[in-house]
Amino acid sequence: MAVKMRLQRHGSKKRPFYFIVVADGRAPRDGKFIQKIGTYNPLTVPATIQLDRQKALEWLNKGAQPTDTVHRILSFKGVLYLKHLLRGVKLGLFDDATAMEKFQTWYAAHETKIASTNDTHKKAEAAKKMYVPVAKKVAEPIAEAAPVEEVAAPVEEAAPVAEASGEVSVEASVEETPAAE
Repeated sequence: MAVKMRLQRHGSKKRPFYFIVVADGRAPRDGKFIQKIGTYNPLTVPATIQLDRQKALEWLNKGAQPTDTVHRILSFKGVLYLKHLLRGVKLGLFDDATAMEKFQTWYAAHETKIASTNDTHKKAEAAKKMYVPVAKKVAEPIAEAAPVEEVAAPVEEAAPVAEASGEVSVEASVEETPAAE
């Protein structure tokens, strides 16, 4: 019997939520499973992963084959690295305490990296909320520099003068506008 570690889909339409399960390879995707070892929610940022490392490690040692996505999840959570270190202990390359120390240092560095990534994401989201479109930024200084009422007033005063003289020319009105200011 081929045992697989895979995702079992739950959640509504377009709102996926997955259980990480150990199941017979011949069973349907959302069907019968042997053991549930965690959950995966891809909709949160960053994706939420709950995983029982010990159960996952036991099943890997028993020969369960993870699917591609579960393989990436196990790698991200450090289960595959822990399996690698424990194999080194079995081969006599180093002792169990050294293996756990290496894993703890890796895990601390990994958590720091994740925390910095989360902070960067939160700052980017805050910057998006603070973003003001360029059109609004350009329109505000123009409105402050020359109010509409002041521009309209000299044009109205110049029009009756031009009508009284009988001539209406564009050049005269252009020359009169700077003189009025």
